[in-house]
Amino acid sequence: MRNALNKLSDTVTDENEKVRFENEMDTFFALFRRYLTDKASGTALDWDKIRSPSADEVVDFKDITAPDSTENLSKLAVLKLNGGLGTSMGCVGPKSVIEVRDGNTFLDLSVRQIEYLNRQYDSDVPLLLLNSFNTDTDTHQIIRKYSGHRIRIRTFNQSKYPRVFKDSLLPVPTSAEDNIDSWYPPGHGDLFESLHASGELDALIEQGKEILFVSNGDNLGATVDLKILNHMIETNSEYIMELTDKTRADVKGGTLINYNGQVRLLEIAQVPKEHVEEFKSIKKFKNFNTNNLWINLKAIKRLIESNGIESEIIPNAKSITNKLGQEVNVLQLETAVGAAIRHFENAHGVVVPRSRFLPVKTCSDLLIVKSDLFYLEHGALRLDPSRFGANPLIKLGSHFKKVSNFNQRIPHIPKILELDHLTITGNVNLGKGVVLKGTVIIVCQDGQRIDIPNGSVLENVVITGNLTILEH
Repeated sequence: MRNALNKLSDTVTDENEKVRFENEMDTFFALFRRYLTDKASGTALDWDKIRSPSADEVVDFKDITAPDSTENLSKLAVLKLNGGLGTSMGCVGPKSVIEVRDGNTFLDLSVRQIEYLNRQYDSDVPLLLLNSFNTDTDTHQIIRKYSGHRIRIRTFNQSKYPRVFKDSLLPVPTSAEDNIDSWYPPGHGDLFESLHASGELDALIEQGKEILFVSNGDNLGATVDLKILNHMIETNSEYIMELTDKTRADVKGGTLINYNGQVRLLEIAQVPKEHVEEFKSIKKFKNFNTNNLWINLKAIKRLIESNGIESEIIPNAKSITNKLGQEVNVLQLETAVGAAIRHFENAHGVVVPRSRFLPVKTCSDLLIVKSDLFYLEHGALRLDPSRFGANPLIKLGSHFKKVSNFNQRIPHIPKILELDHLTITGNVNLGKGVVLKGTVIIVCQDGQRIDIPNGSVLENVVITGNLTILEH
């Protein structure tokens, strides 16, 4: 493997690019070597040693004292994970440019939030975007429109690692210029190394920044919270993970545990098969990781420079088409930023309201954030105060998978303030002014069509077959 990576480096001609590329190959080789060691030694967790976190390892948001001032904002920087494409929702380009609310994209809303914060408190909180080689060029074009706004936007890239063949474990690319399918961005656990290698880490520290608030670019609930910021500084914590209570939709989410006296993140992939149902239990593991993280910048620098961050490796199996048109099985070795919590001092979790976890992974999620459940306030989504209980459980079928199909079939978002559960499958179209309440299930069989006309009010109904409703 080392010789193969050296050969890849030899294909780079520009000297500056060569240095950067060689550094990336060095970090990849260290990751690869650790993967082989872990695989050989077997580093599975001992289930009997897993304990619930102690009272000081997971605290409740409502028990945190509100700050008297906003002076700690001068110590804050915000980072959005912006490496993902919108392909899973049928879009081309960065996921952050999907329109989600009132003509605003994910990125628009993030910028509006930080800009309002800076204007309201006369602060200078910068916004950093962690791109991948898939999203970098498009993102640079997009952020030009914010040049006149009261916000400093900085971008830097995740590493670019070679995929390896699953059978031989040799790198897929033979040249640094090989097809993009031969490479991959190694997950958000690469944040620490990329932040350091880009120079952005040192730049932030020189500006007097101490805390980095990290969240997924598609989580519309991840806004700056002064209570958590102040709590982190008061407790001298180097790492805070926001947790929120599990629902039926979140049973696979990672959770904090105490393992050998140390706080750690437990992911479902680490759980022995015989304990998976126990892991999914809402009674034993009550909350899960939102991936809203507060991390001390100087601690990142200390750990990176001492090689002190060794997060669990996630081998992700993929299949790609080679130059001969053949499908081949490959591996990409990834890490998650949440798994690094065990390396930081005074690290703990804060159980936050569900409103701080509002991700958009599918068009089912998109329906929720576009609906009357929320209103927009300075770039942040606020839950309508008349809504009672958790967000409705919405399941849209494959006909709604792509954003373009979703917009075509639901051109006008229905009112769902009193909705508990919605399932729609098949060739279904909703008209204007539709109101959904309680449990609504609409199932259209293959080759048929169901149209819900304008102004329909559907409450606790099941609709099936080939139907155009004429009365409501």
